Amino acid sequence: MSNHEKALDNAQRAAAQGYAVAPTTINKTPAIPSPHDKGHSCKGDCGQPGHGVYDATTNAADVRRLFALAPKAVGYLIACRGRLVGLDIDRKNGVDGYATLARLGREHGFEIPRLTTTVFTPSGGAHLWMTVPEGVVVPNSVGRLGAGLDVRGTGGYIVGPGSTGRAGEYVFHPDLGYTEPQPAPDQLLRLMLPPAPVVRPQRRHNPTPGDAAGRALEGLVNVVLNAPQGERNSKLYWAASKAWAHVEDGHLAAGDVEAELISAAVQIGLSDGEARRTVASAERGVRA
Repeated sequence: MSNHEKALDNAQRAAAQGYAVAPTTINKTPAIPSPHDKGHSCKGDCGQPGHGVYDATTNAADVRRLFALAPKAVGYLIACRGRLVGLDIDRKNGVDGYATLARLGREHGFEIPRLTTTVFTPSGGAHLWMTVPEGVVVPNSVGRLGAGLDVRGTGGYIVGPGSTGRAGEYVFHPDLGYTEPQPAPDQLLRLMLPPAPVVRPQRRHNPTPGDAAGRALEGLVNVVLNAPQGERNSKLYWAASKAWAHVEDGHLAAGDVEAELISAAVQIGLSDGEARRTVASAERGVRA
């Protein structure tokens, strides 16, 4: 049996188990060339093959059709869709992903399910198949968990067992064979997900009726809040200079100027330290 035939046979078995598959080259990349020019954003909506992981299917006839279009395919991908995620552990070029994973487990208090699907890679690494709760979207990441650990999440893929790469064949764990993917430990899943965005409270100066200086500070705060990318620091300096002039005139309190402008600057992405330095620099300029 040729490597192409072996890959097709294993891909059909995976598809029969409900895994969406598509053919890959010896370089582990999708085997069917794109029908579009570079820069397209089509994800298979055109109905033509050649969209990588978006070609992946569980339909046996479609699997055969895709492999027929890729006579040089010697492997297949399994799309990470729905609840399936893959943890790619690398051990090569001086990097030991197993050691990284063990350290994360100790630090965060989790263990990898011993019976989850495990596919060994030709370079000494492994792909661990795990599941996440319905509706949870895990992004792809390279090295974000740590050295030698990549996450194959929504829109990504893992190389199917029985595939051939340049370094050799991908095979199931010899003692386990195929087993059902087990749920990812909660602590590991939290690490796989992107950090929650920091939501800072919006602060506004609420002037009293007739409070001209207060309205002026509110306007200066809004200048900072609406500063475009690339002009945030210069807008903050300009607004702070105007505000310190009001302080010098006795119309505003220094504490109000610092609190309001620094808060606004932090909301638009400047660090607290950077904002404080800019406001202080503006104060020195006004009082020079």
